[in-house]
Amino acid sequence: MASTKSAIRYATALMELSLAQGKVEIIEKDLSRFEQVMQTSNDFRIFLNSPVIRDDKKIAIYRQILTDFDELTMRFFGLVTKNGREHLLPEIARQFHRLMEKHRDIVSGTITTSSALDEVTKQTIVRKVSGSFKGKLSLKEEVNPSLLGGFIIRIDDKQIDASVASKLKQLKQELLK
Repeated sequence: MASTKSAIRYATALMELSLAQGKVEIIEKDLSRFEQVMQTSNDFRIFLNSPVIRDDKKIAIYRQILTDFDELTMRFFGLVTKNGREHLLPEIARQFHRLMEKHRDIVSGTITTSSALDEVTKQTIVRKVSGSFKGKLSLKEEVNPSLLGGFIIRIDDKQIDASVASKLKQLKQELLK
């Protein structure tokens, strides 16, 4: 939890700096590319988390690997590394994207269904549910065949459960009373 709080503080500082310098899209793109490197390269993850490699070496390697990143991004990575917090960089990137969504009034969540939704059905559900939330609704789709039908939408700490499995469970509880 403490590392998440630190990541949020770093991400907030980077967001404010990138907004002030008019580089939001550039920094956001850099952080997305950084996340791709983290996902695809196990060696880079090991390197980033290694306590044996000195911070100045890490910064030099960032400059070799993360070519054509904006100078603000590189200076930020350097600062985080000099503070001994380079292990937080992936979480900082996630928090930065979350903060940018909030800044743009985008509300993210997941919609879980028993089978993949076609685009028309998904948009119909989003239209009906979006009135309950402030901002533009963006839902990532997940499939869970155990739902039998219907959907579950999770956004932050809210959940809308319109699944057949949930309705059957409620019916069973009513019958057992």
